[in-house]
Amino acid sequence: MRIRTLAAVLGIAALPLPAGADPLVDRGAYLVNGIMACGNCHTPKGPDGDLPGMELAGGMAFEFEPFTAYASNLTMDRETGLGTWTDAQIIHAIRNGQRPDGSLIGPPMPVSFYREMSDEDARAVVAYLRSLPTVHNAVPQSEYRMPLPPDYGPAVTSVPAPDRNDPVAYGGYLAAIGHCMECHTPMEGGSDLKDRLGVGGVAIPGPWGIAVSANITSHPEDGVGAWTDEALKAAITKGVRPDGEPLGPPMPYHAYARMADADLNALIAWLRALPPLPDPK
Repeated sequence: MRIRTLAAVLGIAALPLPAGADPLVDRGAYLVNGIMACGNCHTPKGPDGDLPGMELAGGMAFEFEPFTAYASNLTMDRETGLGTWTDAQIIHAIRNGQRPDGSLIGPPMPVSFYREMSDEDARAVVAYLRSLPTVHNAVPQSEYRMPLPPDYGPAVTSVPAPDRNDPVAYGGYLAAIGHCMECHTPMEGGSDLKDRLGVGGVAIPGPWGIAVSANITSHPEDGVGAWTDEALKAAITKGVRPDGEPLGPPMPYHAYARMADADLNALIAWLRALPPLPDPK
């Protein structure tokens, strides 16, 4: 079975965002449970969705020919999670894909996109992770049957905040930390972000069968160029195409439904700025 979908991560249950007195924690909650959809990979699932009491406790397996990866425990458990890591070490792992012991974090962790995360948002993510209940959950070590690179590029040490007054630029920033193009750009021989950005066609195996990511460029026939803004919002946040057809899993619209309308508008402005590329042949 082949399902057209807009993304390639597991859907998550609609958990309420915690409201607190710390704006940094609230911003982190908004990012982690919204555009970044971290729980899609890091919160273990059961038949009815997220397992209760296991938020971001890791353990989900990703089976592909080149690797078998397990999502890590992001809670602050000192033995099985990040409890002994400093804030700087967590941020370095997110943006540079390197653990405190120097080992590299392999795919499907979208490090190449997280390199664009601003300092402020990186601190917010860490603040939110530190606010979560600690869960002791030992996760198997990932196995890579392919060579990993020595690194993901020169270490990112500081990234300025994006310009929210430029909708296209800010939308591109949100798409980056949301790693949208990890699923919507063909990856043969490495992601081709230059010539095939957003053309889709990526086959994604899972419990749903095989999902094929959609063309989300501005192409009027093959892409979403003819869709209205409201139709795009419905697809992103409700998982419904303009013709009423539901988007099958693993589209994470439950997470995207938490996005503020201004952020959705920026993301759509960026999508409309993508070159109109036809479907892959």
